[in-house]
Amino acid sequence: MGLVLGLSLGAAAVSSTISFLGAVTAPAALAEQATSLVDPHAAQERPWLDLTRQLYALVYALVPVALVVYLLRRSGESRATIGFDIRRRGFDFTAGALLAALIGIGGLVVYVTSYQLGWTRPIVPSTLNDHWWVVPVLLAQALKNAVLEEVIVVGYLMHRLGQLGKMRGWPARNTLIVAILLSAGLRALYHLYQGLGMAVGNLVMGVVFCWFYHRFGRVMPLVIAHALIDVVAFLGALYLLDTLSWLP
Repeated sequence: MGLVLGLSLGAAAVSSTISFLGAVTAPAALAEQATSLVDPHAAQERPWLDLTRQLYALVYALVPVALVVYLLRRSGESRATIGFDIRRRGFDFTAGALLAALIGIGGLVVYVTSYQLGWTRPIVPSTLNDHWWVVPVLLAQALKNAVLEEVIVVGYLMHRLGQLGKMRGWPARNTLIVAILLSAGLRALYHLYQGLGMAVGNLVMGVVFCWFYHRFGRVMPLVIAHALIDVVAFLGALYLLDTLSWLP
């Protein structure tokens, strides 16, 4: 489990923490330092190279998820063990949509409030140049973020910590609390580069998602919810930026 995190979101948490330290020690205030989620990887006049690098980054970011699936199979389990399958499509999509609405609205309130308080950096979802492939890449980015984060930080981490707790004879309640704190805390850390307010918002999101996983044993609704939230953020910024001019 530690190696999977070290190859993926554990490393992202360290990088995000360093970025946050750099931001809070910079001369400009935190609210004056914009950060973006998806950036170009090549000059505007070379869109084919940018697209190639975007696709490369997407594919290799999901290698840790493939490693998780392999490790589950190696231990006699499968994707279904953590609910990363499509056997319950109706439940998954309904629950995912409801979670997306709950977390999305709450996240927007947290972002606007924390920005006004100076605790969050202005977030630009995408700075990609205007090319025909921008929308497909943003959709793929949303799906990649959802799969990577929810499969590893919720499904796999909580599943393995639960097994570890049983092996060591720890009380189930204590194991659950530790798993939730580790999962939600890690989610907060790798979002810390966005500012303290968004880290706290993601901490709450992590607790809600961990509770849902513990209650239903399925990670797929969380993947759907996360993907929907990111799709709205990416495409909303792309098409509705002028309309939503009241946002920071």
